[in-house]
Amino acid sequence: MNSANPFTKVTIRNTIHAPIEKVWKYWTSPEHITKWNNASDDWHTPHVENDLRVGGKFLSRMEAKDGSFGFDFEGVYDQVILHEKIAYTMSDGRTVETTFIKEGDQTKVISIFDAETTNSVDMQRDGWQAILDNFKKYVEG
Repeated sequence: MNSANPFTKVTIRNTIHAPIEKVWKYWTSPEHITKWNNASDDWHTPHVENDLRVGGKFLSRMEAKDGSFGFDFEGVYDQVILHEKIAYTMSDGRTVETTFIKEGDQTKVISIFDAETTNSVDMQRDGWQAILDNFKKYVEG
């Protein structure tokens, strides 16, 4: 660990069988994010705001469908390169970098995120991977 970033880096990835333009649109458009941004069927994202530009803010309201728990997933964009890369800093100071790689008629999506210190790294990796898997299912569906 270095002093500039004390968090553990975690990598998740998936290959989406869709062109990069569609993958980018579905990843960044609030009307699509609300349809895929959950790790399990008992959660949903009823509200999304997304100002996709450097310095722009995003907010995804994530809630248990039974109303028992919810939180705002939010941050500020540090880097946005169309169809290539999105990097942001979350409200707690952790960072995320997502890369989009065109491979013929499919798109590889790789996210590297800083794990928080409350839950196990494995639990966080599994949760973030489940969201990415749900994204793949939505885009390809």
